[in-house]
Amino acid sequence: MLTRLSVRNLAIVESADVEFGGGLTVITGETGAGKSVLMGALELVLGARADASTVRDGAKEARIEAAFAVPGVVDAFLDEAGLPPCEDGVLLVRRAISATGGGRVHVNDAATTVQTLRALGKLLVDVHGPNDHQSLLEEGFQRGVLDAHGRLDTSAYAAAWARLADLRAQRADLQGDDADVAETCERLRYAVDELDAAQLTPEDDDELLARHAAAAHAAEILDCANAATAALSEADDSAAAALVGAGARVREMARFHEAAGAWGETIERLTVEVQELAQEIADSASRLDADPEALQALDDRLSLVQRLKRKYACPDVAALLALRDERARRLADLEGRGARLAALADEIAAAEAACAEAGVKALVGKIATGDLFVGDSATKAAIEAKCAPDCVEMEGAAVSQIAAKNGVPCVILRAMSDNADEDGHEVLVVKKFSISEYVATATKIVAAMVEKL
Repeated sequence: MLTRLSVRNLAIVESADVEFGGGLTVITGETGAGKSVLMGALELVLGARADASTVRDGAKEARIEAAFAVPGVVDAFLDEAGLPPCEDGVLLVRRAISATGGGRVHVNDAATTVQTLRALGKLLVDVHGPNDHQSLLEEGFQRGVLDAHGRLDTSAYAAAWARLADLRAQRADLQGDDADVAETCERLRYAVDELDAAQLTPEDDDELLARHAAAAHAAEILDCANAATAALSEADDSAAAALVGAGARVREMARFHEAAGAWGETIERLTVEVQELAQEIADSASRLDADPEALQALDDRLSLVQRLKRKYACPDVAALLALRDERARRLADLEGRGARLAALADEIAAAEAACAEAGVKALVGKIATGDLFVGDSATKAAIEAKCAPDCVEMEGAAVSQIAAKNGVPCVILRAMSDNADEDGHEVLVVKKFSISEYVATATKIVAAMVEKL
């Protein structure tokens, strides 16, 4: 649940803080009051695309912060994304948008990407409105609701299916006629060569911006630094000179006033700190490069990096480097596609088998808990008379006990159409199967259950 939304310098809003309680919250106001700005701010902290034009006129950046009460809801996502866990069940999301372009995203005070924020946002808020995204229309959301209704643990199956889908996509990328493959190889090779020629490094993001800003304002920085060092230690009436004079008078006082001894030590310490601060400022200013050629080189480098980010739709240099590696891998696969297709055929066959096994285990594991048990003791005699000796009666926790004893792969529920009781209710019987029978029978059970829905 969204509990707090803070907005600074976004569109017409200079500052706004909204606290949300439980239940329904309605935000009202006349046209132009800023209702849509609050919705826009919420969408930004959920990963919506940002634009520098949304920053309030005269401000350097817009900042949005949201807090969500999500006890346990996003823990797995945060762990997989390498983000800090929530404290006391509170998720904190912050986003800053610069008036000059670019921005920053933080989740629980850790930097992350807009793509990660967008994926996280889908777990937090569902927006309903004209032409807005509605999760009820998403096939994945519908499937999740159906699984949740059946209380099925599909995590293993989802991972297996994702692996299979990725392999099939790789195979589709490699297939096609020679002309299409050659054209794709040419595009990939051009992108890899262009990114390699740029010789990008992680320092080409924030560090490059900081160096450029310092070089562009080197004259102003030097003037301020010289004035500061003079005021601190170099001028005749500097702070250090004043402290030295004060220290001398306090030491003289200490001859007659005991407390002044401690004051003298404090003044001496402050004098040293002021002198060290002045030296630190002077050293930092001396490292500035005010050479116009150096500034031009930084301008060119910054322009190159920004152009590549726009061209390849990447938010930062890390994403550019990842894109370069992905395209290089794809290029290598296409150039040796014959061998890769053969290897993919084996990998896909194995992935299909793993996916089928994971799906069956998800269903059988659910049935083995007894949640889908159908039958009653009134039909016990009929079951014993009709079923083979290795069948087990189905009362109370019998299903769970058998699962624990034999392991889920060896225990399954079989629908026996000839075991209908006198009221016409179908009876499910627990029976031990071999692995091959297990897979075949479970598949039939799945089909039968889907047909009954």
